Amino acid sequence: MSALARPTHGRVIGGVCAALARRFGTSATTMRVIFLLSCLLPGPQFLLYIALWILLPAEDKTRTAW
Repeated sequence: MSALARPTHGRVIGGVCAALARRFGTSATTMRVIFLLSCLLPGPQFLLYIALWILLPAEDKTRTAW
């Protein structure tokens, strides 16, 4: 299982949904639809997205030079 990191390719805004989709084995489109539907419910979904955007490293920063 790979580390949770925002991909540099295939992301729409911040890459958070693409990173979560890769982690949970779903498509990025499915994860984006789930996120958009969750925004219809009360809660801090948008703030969580921004926090993950800030906290998750970009994919190129997590690669090691081994």
